[in-house]
Amino acid sequence: MTEVMSNLYQIMVILYAISIMFYFVDYFYKKEIIRRTAFWLVSIVWILQTAFIVLSVLETKRFPILSLSEGIYFYAWLLVTLSIFLHCIARTDLPVFFINILGFIFMTIRLFAPNNLNPVLKTMESEMLFIHIGFAILSYAAFSISFVFSVLYLILYHLLKKKKYTKLWSRLPSLSQMATWMNYSIIIGLPIMVISLLLGLESAFMKVEGAISFFDAKIIGSFIVLVIYVAIIMLKQRGIITGLSFAWTQVYAYFVVLINFFLGSKLSQFHIWY
Repeated sequence: MTEVMSNLYQIMVILYAISIMFYFVDYFYKKEIIRRTAFWLVSIVWILQTAFIVLSVLETKRFPILSLSEGIYFYAWLLVTLSIFLHCIARTDLPVFFINILGFIFMTIRLFAPNNLNPVLKTMESEMLFIHIGFAILSYAAFSISFVFSVLYLILYHLLKKKKYTKLWSRLPSLSQMATWMNYSIIIGLPIMVISLLLGLESAFMKVEGAISFFDAKIIGSFIVLVIYVAIIMLKQRGIITGLSFAWTQVYAYFVVLINFFLGSKLSQFHIWY
């Protein structure tokens, strides 16, 4: 990373931290100017993130998504993009705040993630591979949204049950709205993940010399994630899990996603990150 890009990244992290602080203050004091300041700071962070990606493309002559560090960064960029989308379209303040916290966590994790590439990558690099990785991270972002709304659903459910609901929580969406967002997030994420897996397997078998084991940690982990979310959506459609149980299953499922994202890639024998 060049010195310019390193300084740019530090500026992004600082501005992101300040914007989250403004969102936090706005949550308690509900000042329009504070909320607008937080939103515009996040917007500036998004612009800088995008500029960072463009600079990386110019430096590496490829889309920066092939190492663990690059993958985490792209994931954080998607979360910021989704938070801006929700702010402008859905007008959901607290979900935006929590999504940005999640994005900030991954922005800081990225500082400690290795940026080296697997040697196998040189035999696999193709447009299909870039689409495979991009779609995989995009599906993870969709599952992240379902996770955030699941956590907020559990919080609101607990407040209502204990009769502790106050004006402090008035900016939370209703339980039905959050259940709808949870459902939509999975429905969007699932087909994207299926496409990613199909393209990934096709890239591996066409580009990698030698046999690819279906018992590779990353392949197994990805299919486990897929099966879990398919099971969740099927159980939801049949009315077997609803409301509280629907939210809890998505919280647990997201932890499986994180395990596959980090540990699965670390244990994989041929995948792109190590």
